[in-house]
Order: sequence, then structure tokens, then C-alpha cells
Amino acid sequence: MAKNETPSFSRLGLAAPVLKAIDEVGYEAPTSIQANAIPALLARRDLLGQAQTGTGKTAAFALPLLSLLDLKLRQPQFLVLTPTRELAIQVAEAMQTYARHLKGFHVVPIYGGQGIETQLRQLRRGVHAVVGTPGRIRDHLGRKTLKLDRLSAVVLDEADEMLRMGFLEEVEEILQHTPGEKQVALFSATMPPAIMEVARRYQRDPVEFRSEEKTATVSTVSQRYWRVAGVNKLHALTLMLEVEDFDAMLVFVRTKVVTAELAEKLEARGFAAAPLNGDMNQAMRERTVERLKGGRLDIVVATDVAARGLHVERISHVVNFDMPYDVESYVHRIGRTARAGREGKAILFVSQRERNMLYAIERATGQSIEPMQLPSRGDIARRRVVQFQQAITEVIEEQDLDFFEEVLEGYRQEHSTGLPKIAAALAFLVQRERPLLPAQRARQDRAGRQPPTDRRPSTDRQPPGGQQPVRRRQATPRPRAEGQWPGPGNTVMERYRIEVGRDHGVQAGNILGAISNEADLEGRHVGRIKIFDAFSFVDLPKGMPREIRRHLKTLRICGQKIRLKLDSGLKSSSERRTGGSRPLGGGEPRYRKKPGKKKPGKKKSGAAGGKKKRKPRGKKPMR
Repeated sequence: MAKNETPSFSRLGLAAPVLKAIDEVGYEAPTSIQANAIPALLARRDLLGQAQTGTGKTAAFALPLLSLLDLKLRQPQFLVLTPTRELAIQVAEAMQTYARHLKGFHVVPIYGGQGIETQLRQLRRGVHAVVGTPGRIRDHLGRKTLKLDRLSAVVLDEADEMLRMGFLEEVEEILQHTPGEKQVALFSATMPPAIMEVARRYQRDPVEFRSEEKTATVSTVSQRYWRVAGVNKLHALTLMLEVEDFDAMLVFVRTKVVTAELAEKLEARGFAAAPLNGDMNQAMRERTVERLKGGRLDIVVATDVAARGLHVERISHVVNFDMPYDVESYVHRIGRTARAGREGKAILFVSQRERNMLYAIERATGQSIEPMQLPSRGDIARRRVVQFQQAITEVIEEQDLDFFEEVLEGYRQEHSTGLPKIAAALAFLVQRERPLLPAQRARQDRAGRQPPTDRRPSTDRQPPGGQQPVRRRQATPRPRAEGQWPGPGNTVMERYRIEVGRDHGVQAGNILGAISNEADLEGRHVGRIKIFDAFSFVDLPKGMPREIRRHLKTLRICGQKIRLKLDSGLKSSSERRTGGSRPLGGGEPRYRKKPGKKKPGKKKSGAAGGKKKRKPRGKKPMR
């Protein structure tokens, strides 16, 4: 192999299940430290590596150690020491991702601040790898709840940081509890004398490597995050698209199925969107990329693996709709923007349980990710007004309007109407499908005015005069029948059954956000939501129009088609077999077995089981 040639992961000797996981995660080629560390660790050599955080260190030691595992041995076979709980969690989650095809693999993160009973339960179950902070690892060794006698490798991650935090004594004590015949891999951004002394004492003829790579973040990318809470992620993304001034956008999700679902829903809202996933053949992929480059497509929803090698200068925004598995994936994602010296923007959706990964990304990249708020109704209205005014300016500058001036002047004279009033009426007609005030659509619907549905916005439509179209991102109105629904003061509710439940990971907020958004229904009109294992109930106003009901039947929540239908009160065959499901929160199931009549039989008497005679109650004695 030439000195400057970068090998592929497939040529490094990793186990087939690990290679499969790498391909699914979307890693293109090993970084410098991975290309040097993986062969050394696979050869069971000690390693002394100097590298910055975020250059791929986790994969550099995790991939080869996972390839050497004996899955039949349910005891700790390698130990990773980290200076902080956040890094321990990050490393453990990355290992779980890389080992997704290693059947039965278990890794446990051990750190202070977490209940020790949880850790004890996981250790008793049997684990193959342990990742933890020195203090809590030493605590378990003192309790004799962690045995390291079958350990084959120890990794000291960010050793200089552990030295700075005063953990060096604990690290050396832990190493003394490990077998003499083992690998020791030490990674550090700097190599102070104390770290070198640890290396000399516990390593044997280590392979030394110093990486000149820096964290591969792009300084011209501004990064923000939105904390997922109480609203549907699709609804949140739609609101962001209303106010973000983007040229082209790349939206990252975790699975191939979600790429198609999310792209379809964005397209239904009037955005030029398309999926990009591993199921697409090369011709389809190239056609999608060409549409994105040519401006006929604005949003691509992709997985990490499908976006490999995607370089399009138009991409101004990267949205992490689903949290990446590790820091390296995040760095690769946001690197798709800010091309050719342009500035880029990255937005990250973060749920409560994903906060640790957010902290790990900030720490690894050395950059703060600022929180952001969802745009308000006023923000959306201001943005729409600006876009509307820009469209007017472009038409005045580019189109011949003499004929239309004559038509309007004739109308003004015939109806004695001022030009501002006529202009306002025309503005209303133009923006009827996308009101400048977001609440305007609801008022129009309550007034019984149904927006025309035969004018779906398109980026390819040619305006009069053959000029290039003014690209507008318009939301397609949801199905809405004529008449009033739910109507003012309508408090009569009907119970509907939907085929998504606790087994699919659904929560009440998912159901509320999805139905209120897709039915164009205010949240206050959605009644009680009751979640069971395989299905749920939701109360909605009586008199739902047929078009909306038909639309909601095809709606997906948590990847599951809900098949909405009126609750008949009868059990399905599966419920009769299983006896129903317990609702979320421990309430009683809706369907109860009716008590049957007791079969006639002889009454038992006396102590054998007959009714006991009650003693007559007397008056209580006075005290």
C-alpha cells in the first residue's frame, strides 16, 4: 500500500458484522487515526495515540475491539476509562451502534450520579464491555461487584483530561486490578510527563501514533438546536421552513422508511422534496442529485449512508431531524453545507434523552450549539408578507402589465372602487391558499369558503409571458369540506380508534400534534387520548367531514399507519384472544369481560364453605 494511500474499512481486517454496521452508519473512509490504530489493535498490540477529540478516536478503538470479542463469554472483556459521564455515555452508545449486528452484545456505562442498583442489575445480567469514569469503576471494584479477571484490553480515553481532573491515582489503582496479559490503548490530545510515565509502566512496546488532524467541523457553519417537547417534529420542521431563508436543504433521518415518509409529507405541504436512501438504484440517486443541483428540488431527506459523497454547493442548511449516532456522524452531516466558501446553517432536533449526545458534540467540536425557539404566528406572518412584497416587486420589474392595468382601470370606473381596494382583493385571491396571516385560513373555513384545490404550487409552473417562475414555497391546504367543523360551540365528541400504541413508542403529544396538524384542527378541539399497547383512542368533535376522515386514515404516527375509524365498542379478534391491553398510565381497559352466570350446584354448609352467620351486633359498652 502506498504511503499516502487511505485504505477502505473493508481492507483493515474488521469482522463482517462490524463492517456491515459501519456501512449502515455511513462512514466513507477511515480517518488517519483509524487507519493506523485499527490494524495495531487487531494485532493485539498496545497503542499510544495522540489525537484531538472528534477525529474518530471512538471508532479507532471500538471497531477492532468489537471484532475480537468472544460473544459466548458474558464477562467484561474490555474496559474503557473516560474522564466524564457524558463521554462515557457517548462511547457506550457508539459501541452499541457499531455492534448492532453482534447478536447478544451488551455494554454498560458506569458513572457517578446514576443509581448504583441499575448498574448492579446490568452487571449481574452479564456484559461484554464496560465504559466508565475512574471514580465509579473503583467504587465497584471495592464492592467486588465488578470483576476484571477476564479482561483482554483497557482503553484510556482522553488521558490528559483525566490527569487534569485528578483521576490519575484512581486510573493506576484500576490498572492494578487487571490481568497482566492485556492490551493497553492510551489516547490523549497532549502527552505530559505524567501520561508518558503511565504508558511506560503499563504498556509493552506500544505502536505510537500522532495525528495532525483537527476536529473536522466547519467554522462557517452556524449551529442551533431545538429541544423536542410537546409538538410533532414534522410540524416543527414545517414552521422552521416557513421562516428559514434557505436555498437547498439536506434533512437527515435514521432509517430508509422515514426518508420516503417525511419527503412525501413535506411534498404534500408544498415543498419540493424527495428522499435519498440505500434502496434507490444509481440512476434514481443521480436523478435526485441532479434535480437538487439544478434547482428543481429544494429539500432532500436522506440517511447517512445515502448522503455519502454528496457535494452540492446549493445546500445552505442541514437539519438533523433524527439525532446522529455519534459525534463523527454529526461532523460528516454538517460538512455537507458551507461549500465553496459559503456560510451554512445546521439545526439539530434534541429530545430530553438525547441531551448527553448534544453535550458530547459541543465538547468534541469545541463549539457552542445555541438553542432556538419555534417561530411564532407573527414571525410566519412577517415572513410571508416579505415574500409577497418581493414577488410583487419582481413581477413589476419583469412583466408587461399594460393589459392588466387597462382591465383594472375599467373595473374601477365601472364599480366606482378605489385601486387600493382592488389591489387588496387581488392579494386575497393570490394568497388564498397561503394566507399572509396563518390564522386566516381557519377564519375562511369557518365562513364556509373552501380554497380551490386544483392549484397545487409547483416550482416548474411558467407564468404569463414565458418568464422564469418566482419560486414560492406554499402549503397545500388539507382536505376540508364545506360547512362548519368543528363549528362554534361544538362540544359533542366522538371516540375514534387508531392502530398505534405503546408498542410503537407513541406518546399523547405525538397523537395530538399529528392529528391537529393534519386535520387543521386546533389542539383545544382534541379531547381525551387513551393509549394502549397496540392501539389508542382519541376523542374528536362530532361530524368530521368525509375528506378529512379519509385523509387521516392514511396518516402515519411513529411510522405506523393509524387507520382511524369510529370506535364501535366491539372487541377485535386479537383483543378477544389477548384480553385487551392495559392503557398507558395503568388505567382500566375499555373492554371488560361481562360476568357470566354461575352454574347451579349444591351449597356447601358449615366450615366447608357455606356462608358464615354473622354475630348479632350488640351495643358497645360504655367506657
